[in-house]
Amino acid sequence: MNTSNVGWIGMGRMGAPMAERLVKAGINLRIWNRTRSKAEPLEKIGASIVESPADLSGVDVLATMVSTGSDVEAIYFGENGVLSGSGVPKIFVDFSSIGVDQSANIRARLAELDADLVCAPVSGNGKCVKAGKLSAVASGPKKAFDQVEDIISTIAGRGVSYVGEGELARFCKIAHNVMLGAVTQNLAEITVLAQKAGVPRRAFLDFMNNSVMGSIFTRYKTNAFVNLDWTTTFTPTLLRKDLDLGLAAGRELEVPMPVTAATREALQAHFGAASLKDDPEGYLQGDFAALLETVALAAGEKLESENDPYPTGLE
Repeated sequence: MNTSNVGWIGMGRMGAPMAERLVKAGINLRIWNRTRSKAEPLEKIGASIVESPADLSGVDVLATMVSTGSDVEAIYFGENGVLSGSGVPKIFVDFSSIGVDQSANIRARLAELDADLVCAPVSGNGKCVKAGKLSAVASGPKKAFDQVEDIISTIAGRGVSYVGEGELARFCKIAHNVMLGAVTQNLAEITVLAQKAGVPRRAFLDFMNNSVMGSIFTRYKTNAFVNLDWTTTFTPTLLRKDLDLGLAAGRELEVPMPVTAATREALQAHFGAASLKDDPEGYLQGDFAALLETVALAAGEKLESENDPYPTGLE
């Protein structure tokens, strides 16, 4: 695959550092973002900004990292979308987290144009990208995957797992984010439990991180829980979307998911608690780790920052 002819759409919290890794790897990237100013930093290091998605119709590989399946559809098929241009990219690589049925529909529409779709959702946040600790899972035609594996691996420093044809990677990412929600909710619960018993949050989470239950994720989230830092990595709204996708997949495949259902309802309580804030919408744009506050509220426990920075492991 000609890596000198790659297009990129999506310059959000994840998309920008992902695209930056491609540029720094020497790939001649052409980029578009709805808000042009978010793309301009990459222009300074060698990327080229185009005026509309249609201007990317002639690339060999078109990569996207956006919020929803509707965004993907609009970018590909909408007015001034990529396919409104004069050409058709040979391979579309979508790193977004979207539903299985929507992805299958997109794949079918692209196949009619003799184009392939490789799904490559990722695990990690923007800091993971920059630290080279992002991972990815991919599915789609094996021949197409082989042609873009180097592009995906450049972004996913911890590696990419190819799991098969079709939308299998979507199932894997939905399962991943279901676990993300359940682990975060449980971590919030036990942290509040420990605090109410008299254990400082930092001390408790340090023990957990050094135990067999510790992980890259628990270590990374410790700083947020200890210092009440809700700098956004992933929003409650996006987590709720993914839990709903997981429950829908469970119903379709006849898999009982009671823990996921309970996590979904616990998350909904966070939306109710947000309504008590001065700026509910702004609060819900903060990080999903703020679930800790909702658990503490229900427990009648007051939270205060411990003002004690904890290493994230991504420095």
